[in-house]
Amino acid sequence: MKTYSELMMQFDLLKKEIEIAREHEAQRIARRVLELLAESGVDVREMAKSPPRGRKVSPKYWNPHTGATWSGRGRVPKWLVGQDLRQFLIPSLDDEQ
Repeated sequence: MKTYSELMMQFDLLKKEIEIAREHEAQRIARRVLELLAESGVDVREMAKSPPRGRKVSPKYWNPHTGATWSGRGRVPKWLVGQDLRQFLIPSLDDEQ
């Protein structure tokens, strides 16, 4: 039967071998992914770019005291919580016709 210190040494060696094997496997997989991307004509630099952002939404509500605006999307701002939204509605061009 092996002693505790012998088992710990063996354990440390195995941990090092596992880490080396993991790094080699990760490199092998990365090379294969790059090969597949190149074969399919995908440019890796294009993939690294951030995706196009959506268009900016015009404000729908306006606080006349502070000038703050809100598009009506996302979390309701503190200045609108509990208020009648119609009071703060920005008249659209469609409303004027």
